[in-house]
Amino acid sequence: MWSLMQHMTESWTDGTVQLYNGLRRGWSTPFPTWEDPPPVTPFEVVADYGKLRLRHYRAQGAAYQTPVFLVYAPIKRPFILDFQPGRSVIEGLTTRGFSVYLTDWMPPTSVDTWRGLDAYVNHDLVRAVQCIQNREEIDQITLLGYCLGGLFGAVYTALHSHTVKQYIALALPLDLSIREIPVYALGTGISPETIALITATYGNCPAWLVHAGFTAMAPIHHTLGKYMDLYRQRLRAGYADTFALFERWMHSDVPLAGRLFHELCIDLFRQNQLLRGQLQVGKHHVDLHHITCPVLNIIGEYDDVVHPSSSLPLLEHISSPDKQDLVFPVGHMGLAVSSVAHRELWPQVSCWLAERNLTSGRHVPQ
Repeated sequence: MWSLMQHMTESWTDGTVQLYNGLRRGWSTPFPTWEDPPPVTPFEVVADYGKLRLRHYRAQGAAYQTPVFLVYAPIKRPFILDFQPGRSVIEGLTTRGFSVYLTDWMPPTSVDTWRGLDAYVNHDLVRAVQCIQNREEIDQITLLGYCLGGLFGAVYTALHSHTVKQYIALALPLDLSIREIPVYALGTGISPETIALITATYGNCPAWLVHAGFTAMAPIHHTLGKYMDLYRQRLRAGYADTFALFERWMHSDVPLAGRLFHELCIDLFRQNQLLRGQLQVGKHHVDLHHITCPVLNIIGEYDDVVHPSSSLPLLEHISSPDKQDLVFPVGHMGLAVSSVAHRELWPQVSCWLAERNLTSGRHVPQ
């Protein structure tokens, strides 16, 4: 018992230090992206558009002709997708012959409060895809979007379908009327007056408020449960290092641009406009039925961030003849970092992609 009590005291102290460091980064201008952990997979930055820094990860050996454009959520730093050797989505794709491009979203500053879905999708993502097309000498890309990045990807694919050969949704928050997840209730529970006050006071939604939203989803876990798990697994090789790195990611929250914050809370969470076919992005109406390419909808069966019921309606609202749900028995982050996902899920995803790239041939990138 004394050993457990001592462990909990030390863990809470470490957690408080992580919290303070996360708050410092979130308040810093510019956000210290250089403090991210070293990458597992080498990359080069090939373009910088708006708030998007485009990374390129070369395929190992011969590469499939169609690269994977990995669209991440602009709420935390993206190293969860290149986490550890053997637990990296990017490493897994590149070793199986796929060239990968990743959105490294630069956190917004006080001059970016105006940025909403139109800026992120119709400007930043459009220019990034054009860059990939020019570099790879291709017309279409595979778009893989994770969480909110999957929502960005769905909007992009609906509006610019001619540039997308395949669309893969990973934990897509589509039906935001679902109330089984606390964060969904939180999104609709915040009144328009509160949202207006936040943006009027801060301009952007502060990083600390983003972090508070994540913590509110599972307060007992973040206060007690995860440290109990760490104690139980303390003798397991590598567990403490993985735990520390995951905690580093959990405290990597960045601000949300003011207009994007408003659109997420009002247009998407409160009014569910994307699923209802009512979403307007800039001058464009977003109709998911315009998605006609092959679609793979990957869902975490135990996801407590994006409920499976929120992701499942996708196939009903698109026109693709080639579409599939893939439900895998892990949680939200487990889709990206769990050992079982990298043993069983990502090989399936790679096979799904390979089958649809056979007619394109393979080439060695320049």
